[in-house]
Amino acid sequence: MNNFKKIGMTALAASLVSTSVFAGELAVSGSASILMENYSGTAKSTTKSFSMGNQITFSGSGELDNGMNVSLSFVIDEFDNAAAESVANSGSVFDAHSVTVSSDALGTLKFSGEGGDSAQNAVGDTAAGNIWDNFDTRVTSAAKLSESGATTNMFHYTLPTLVDGVALSASYVPAGSTDTADTAYAIVYTGIDGLTASYGHGTSDQDAAGTVDTAAADADTTSLKLSYVYGSVTLAYSDHEHDSATDTSDQDAKAMKISYAVSDDVSVTYATEEIDSKASTTNVDAEYTKITTSYTSGGMTISANYQEAENMAFSTAVSEDEEYYGLSLSFAF
Repeated sequence: MNNFKKIGMTALAASLVSTSVFAGELAVSGSASILMENYSGTAKSTTKSFSMGNQITFSGSGELDNGMNVSLSFVIDEFDNAAAESVANSGSVFDAHSVTVSSDALGTLKFSGEGGDSAQNAVGDTAAGNIWDNFDTRVTSAAKLSESGATTNMFHYTLPTLVDGVALSASYVPAGSTDTADTAYAIVYTGIDGLTASYGHGTSDQDAAGTVDTAAADADTTSLKLSYVYGSVTLAYSDHEHDSATDTSDQDAKAMKISYAVSDDVSVTYATEEIDSKASTTNVDAEYTKITTSYTSGGMTISANYQEAENMAFSTAVSEDEEYYGLSLSFAF
């Protein structure tokens, strides 16, 4: 990650309805990376493709006269969620963007205009790292991990430290014209050396079409994740449950991961995910596997990974199995 340019800024406090103006700065950051990837399968196959990192972030922060800290972030990521972005922001060039206000005594309040995570979703990534997401455009909607709440116009509050090793947070999305408000909370415990335990629960109260709010569209999502680091080995497990008022929208995803740091420069990871969806009548689970190895030297990282998807549409048909090969080269300077 590299700061390419710093831009003086004096109007940030005024934009936040502050009573004083302070001098701050915006930094533009990005990364240099090259990616080669290839999908192969009986019915779904592509030729090798090459791409490079295409995301930059504008960020700035400063301290007000009253001691509060304010930070601002805008992300430009080409073709990231383009359809949702155009609807939510009338074609805005920015993707995720947010304002954060914090202090040691009051905690941290973050407002995300787009790209926010609910408190549940912030701890809701599977232990395996959402392998299914790499096959996102190739699977049915039922095989994608269901989450709580919307990502736009979201308030996310992290309480100040009340007990050592315990972090509490909550999120809120105001009601819209076609849905009721969405809420979520999360607890993260790190009080035992090497152990991280996360629990999150959230609601989502809008139908899939986004046109009318009905009881049948209401849903609760719960995420539980455990990880433990012992020496050079990391073990992780997660259980993600999505319970809807419509039984066929229920979903359960379990995942595990084991990572081994061979040395300070080389690491190897094996991870699996299994998604059980009640939308499927076949009683077949979608299964994902990933093996990753990486080598880091002097700011350069080379990563190679192999991923396998089976029964992507909850079907044992050969056409629903697919493999992915990826090789990436990134630089930090």
